[in-house]
Amino acid sequence: MTDLSQLESQILSQIAAAGDEAALETVRVTALGKKGSISTLLATLGKMSPDERKTEGAKINLAKDAIAQALSARRELLRSAALDARLASETIDVTLPLRDPPAEAGRIHPLSQVMDELTAIFADMGFAIAEGPDIETDDYNFTKLNFPKGHPAREMHDTFFFNPKDDGSRMLLRTHTSPVQVRTMLNQKPPIRIICPGRTYRIDSDATHTPQFHQVEGLVIDKGSHLGHLKWILHEFCKAFFEVDHINMRFRPSFFPFTEPSLEVDIQCRRDKGGIRFGEGEDWLEILGCGMVHPKVLRACGIDPDVYQGFAWGMGIDRIAMLKYGMPDLRQLFGSDVRWLTHYGFKPLDLPTLAGGLSS
Repeated sequence: MTDLSQLESQILSQIAAAGDEAALETVRVTALGKKGSISTLLATLGKMSPDERKTEGAKINLAKDAIAQALSARRELLRSAALDARLASETIDVTLPLRDPPAEAGRIHPLSQVMDELTAIFADMGFAIAEGPDIETDDYNFTKLNFPKGHPAREMHDTFFFNPKDDGSRMLLRTHTSPVQVRTMLNQKPPIRIICPGRTYRIDSDATHTPQFHQVEGLVIDKGSHLGHLKWILHEFCKAFFEVDHINMRFRPSFFPFTEPSLEVDIQCRRDKGGIRFGEGEDWLEILGCGMVHPKVLRACGIDPDVYQGFAWGMGIDRIAMLKYGMPDLRQLFGSDVRWLTHYGFKPLDLPTLAGGLSS
């Protein structure tokens, strides 16, 4: 019979040298498999005498048990080492912030958000959106709106003019979105109910004025429209936009060439620690101008002022955005600073709705 002690020592050395579970399985099959060396020794017991079988069988079984225990221990050691290696290679630093999905990585500019808010509010009241070109004629920007020749708004320091044409006329960058009202009245029969958001231009630059800014104007033309309708629309708009249940408003007489009578509108507010809260307090803040459309404007646009009358209003989109969202400097709206946009911007899927909330 082969020297059992030498065979056991040899097999245990092979077990200790196995570098992975596949090599260890090869050693197990060689030793304990159906045709393995230990199994072959066990098969020879049948040819021995009872006394030899008892003595040699005990020795072989002890060797078999020692080899099986060594195999089990080595297997556990190899599995533990493999798990440690896997954990080391797949380590995740849980202290890092979770990256936003692509749908939420960008930001909507506050001005775009406020335009969407305006659209949601006035669309709910039945208004349509009207747009027009940024480059306008003097006739649409001034004359048809009852700005007489020599009015200061026509001067170079107030308006961006282009070079004169051959006939002497000059195009200009519109100073308000009122030309869109003119174009609508010339091309659409009353009743008219529109708002006109868009870019406007004036030569002015400081913390609260920029050469290019945004306005929204509204126009209603009908046979029975009056100031009561105008006041209700503006009151409902301010409540919805500033998201308050009630807000007091104050209408003061003023002058605009294109409306008669003309009114400035103040809204109730409370100034506290550098912030402004609307719908409470005893302070007032001017927010917009409005009035009944001047009969000369109606007549210049082909509408009979003896049959129809209307009202209009206008406000700065940049200004109301600053008031609502606490932005201190108008120039930052156009600074293209990604850090500023990350702070004040809105997630792409935060679409303003009256049901879900304008600025949720």
